[in-house]
Amino acid sequence: MKKVRITVMRKAHYADLIEKYENPIEHACDLEEGQVFVANGWNKPSGFCNSAWDTLSPFVLALSHGGENFYDGWMKNKKSAMLSCNDGFRPVSFLLEALEEEAE
Repeated sequence: MKKVRITVMRKAHYADLIEKYENPIEHACDLEEGQVFVANGWNKPSGFCNSAWDTLSPFVLALSHGGENFYDGWMKNKKSAMLSCNDGFRPVSFLLEALEEEAE
C-alpha cells in the first residue's frame, strides 16, 4: 500500500450564498491553499477536515492500493485525482497523488 499526498489547491468562498442560506459559523474551514497532507495508506492525516475526508477517502483508498486512470483518462497523471469537498458555501479543491513511498 502506498502513501498519498493531498494538496490544498484552491479555496472558494460564495459570500452571496452564505449570507442568504447559512447560519453563522466561526471556523468552517481552517485549511490554507498550498497546505500538504500525506495519507499513510487508508489513514486520515492528522488535522485533516473530517467532512473533506468523507469525500476524498474512496479515492485515497483506491490510489493507495494502486488504482489509477479514474474516469477513463480524466487526469494527465493517471495516479492522481482533483476533487473538491462537499461544502457548497466554501468548497476546497484538492489534488491527490499516489506516492512511490510505502505506507507504514
